[in-house]
Amino acid sequence: GRVESKRARIIAMLRTPGGATIEAMVHATGWQQHSVRGFLAGVVRKRLGLNLISDAGDSGRVYRIDDHPVDAQTNQAA
Repeated sequence: GRVESKRARIIAMLRTPGGATIEAMVHATGWQQHSVRGFLAGVVRKRLGLNLISDAGDSGRVYRIDDHPVDAQTNQAA
């Protein structure tokens, strides 16, 4: 459904090297800020157990998923 595609879109944005701001995720989904934050905390962090990190960027806080620890990258199967 529509919700799944929006969730997938947010996760795809978070997986880009530059990450995504709350603003960008709100814009991409049409959700309220609190809904985006709730999704990050409840689904991305808790349910999916992904490594969500946030950095202070020039245009506000940037969130991204880091699922490739540096030491694991060298011996990953293609």
